[in-house]
This record gives sequence, C-alpha cells and structure tokens, in this order.
Amino acid sequence: MKSLVQGATTLLFMAELALPAFSLAQDKEMMEDCNNAKAEFIKADKEMQSLFDKSSGYAIFPNVGKGAVGVGGAAGNGILFEKGKPMGKASMKQVTVGFQFGGQAYREVLFFEDQAALDNFKKNKFQFDAQASAVAATAGASADVKFKNGVMVFTAAKGGLMYEASVGGQKFKYSAY
Repeated sequence: MKSLVQGATTLLFMAELALPAFSLAQDKEMMEDCNNAKAEFIKADKEMQSLFDKSSGYAIFPNVGKGAVGVGGAAGNGILFEKGKPMGKASMKQVTVGFQFGGQAYREVLFFEDQAALDNFKKNKFQFDAQASAVAATAGASADVKFKNGVMVFTAAKGGLMYEASVGGQKFKYSAY
C-alpha cells in the first residue's frame, strides 16, 4: 500500500511539473497563430498596419469555427494586445438564429479606439448585439470603416462554406496573464 501511495504521489508531482510546460506550449502556439493572423490581415489590406500601430489595443482570434443548421454557433480563442504587447487570453462565443447552413473557419480582429473601450473588454463587459457587424478584410476595406462604440471589427475567411441570413451576437471573455 505504501508503494502505491508513493507511486501516486510521484505521478501527481510529475503531472504538476508537466502542466505548466503544456500550458506554455499552448500559449506559444496561440501567439504564433495570432502573429500569422495579423500578417494575413495586413497582407489582405496594407492599411491595417496603421490600425495595429495606432489603436489602444486589439484582440486577435486566429481560428474561429462556425457551424449551423437553422441555429448556429461559433467559438474561438485569442490574445488581447495593448500597445502591441500581449496582455491576456480572450475567448469568443457566438449564437445565431435564422436561415443558415454550413460550416466555416475564419479569423477575427477587434480594434479598440481608446482606453475606455479596451478597459470595457478587459472587464468582461463587452459583447456585440445583433446590430453589430464585422467587415471582411479586403484591400482598402479599412479605409472606409469607422469605429462604432469604440470598436472596429474585421474578419477573414479561412475555409468552408456557409449560407447565412441570420441574426445573433458575440460574447467575449478576457483573463489577464
């Protein structure tokens, strides 16, 4: 019995050592995905570089999955950056209703116009209602878009096919590093 307890204790100790390394590997992969998504957004619209440089902050969700048959949902994880530095993890969930069918993967970036909008996001008091819309990241798109309630949103399709005429909203959650 004593050796069984010692073995279990050793196993738990090893797991405790491995978990931070696993989490660090996930964070490193997420950071790489965010950097790649940022590069793809800038590649689609060179003017976005200015938004990344001048906004108070931005949240990048490099891999959002979306699917629907009548009722739809989407979810993704990302990182919040303030003045270009990673500040914490962010997650997004979306629910939609209406005529919709299919599945899609896309990237999303939120730009925060000022510190108040950024702080609102950090306090988990930020969500999009059915009236909010994102703009597809294409050449020149950022020149015509204005901040709405302190936020500007762009998306870029990665793959899949989605037929949609729906309404819904996105809810975000933030946790600092």
